[in-house]
Amino acid sequence: MIRGSPLAFIVFTPASLAATICLIVTALAGASARADPVQVAVAANFGAPMQRIAADFERATGHKALVSIGSTGKFYAQIRNGAPFEVLLSADEATPKRLEAEGAAVAGTRFAYAIGRLVLWSARPGFVDADGEVLRKGDFRHLALANPKTAPYGAAAMQVMEHLGLREALAPRFVQGENIAQTQQFVATGNAELGFVALAQVWRDGRIAEGSGWIVPPALHAPIRQDAVLLDPGRDRPAALALMRYLRGDAARAVIRGFGYALPAASDVQ
Repeated sequence: MIRGSPLAFIVFTPASLAATICLIVTALAGASARADPVQVAVAANFGAPMQRIAADFERATGHKALVSIGSTGKFYAQIRNGAPFEVLLSADEATPKRLEAEGAAVAGTRFAYAIGRLVLWSARPGFVDADGEVLRKGDFRHLALANPKTAPYGAAAMQVMEHLGLREALAPRFVQGENIAQTQQFVATGNAELGFVALAQVWRDGRIAEGSGWIVPPALHAPIRQDAVLLDPGRDRPAALALMRYLRGDAARAVIRGFGYALPAASDVQ
């Protein structure tokens, strides 16, 4: 040290200099790993909750989730054709199971992240009664639903109408969306007076945020179990593995519950 000077000189020995450089390189490598992005294909009904989960996930881990939202059926085709998605959050359980069987997903990584709820919804306040009797009264011209061949919520809507004995009577009024997001838009814009959509699309702070709706009893359709799976491109990717862990955690499950989904049993998320 120079007498009277506030500065001090640090003398590095070769060994200490090598150790310092090693620490810096390790820290930089760790920061790079934490900053890894993960490409996530997300079913249309889960778009809003996933955007919130993605933001929380980045704050908690440093990894950025790059979210693509669309229909599960189209994602299946894209994945089979080489799309570089690393994680799939499906609207059903059949698609992830099929991808596992075909070798496009990592075996043993599939788990249920949410159980979907169906609602008959109208953008008009008071238009849909609490018991869904509006379907029998028939005071509407158009009823929107997602394509039942490719969209699980559309298939569930068809099951409800079959259960109520109304499918044939209402068929001429169907307006079919490509996916549940387009179906909700048909109703929100007034192109259809009412429609079957995912409860998550209209549920905020413990209630239907706008318009009116009948939350369909789960007994009227098969359970809408929504599975996540690690896709082959994400097999050894730290961000993809971190997201799969995060989706099982309490923070993500609280968001999922807040959007009106039922939570799967603990045994289904292990």
